[in-house]
Amino acid sequence: MKLGYTIAYVPDVAQSLAFFAAAFGLRQRFLHESGTYGELDTGATTLAFAACELAANNVPGGVLAACDSARPLGVEVALVTDDVASAHRTALAHGAKELAAPAQKPWGQTVSYLRAPDGLLIELCSPMTRAS
Repeated sequence: MKLGYTIAYVPDVAQSLAFFAAAFGLRQRFLHESGTYGELDTGATTLAFAACELAANNVPGGVLAACDSARPLGVEVALVTDDVASAHRTALAHGAKELAAPAQKPWGQTVSYLRAPDGLLIELCSPMTRAS
């Protein structure tokens, strides 16, 4: 078993793809001609977006979309970067909302939290150093 996809249901797939491209430099890999599904080039595991209306087709009763929740959902997209502060500033400039400014954690990692325009919770974090 391996993790293949993380799919977030969003109100506008193209806008979510554009935000992640502009804010984090992630390249769009695919956008279906219907505009209801798209993927980013994120490495071994695909970060994808599907239109909220597709959720009703896949899950009886649909889902609670992140944009419809006053508080962030209990799931995050974590992006690893060597420069959390710079990535955080860039994301804010492209419409993200700050939830927690970059801070160093007791285990040595620098971490910040943002909310994307589509409501998704984003963690920006420096790489973890592994103790030998």
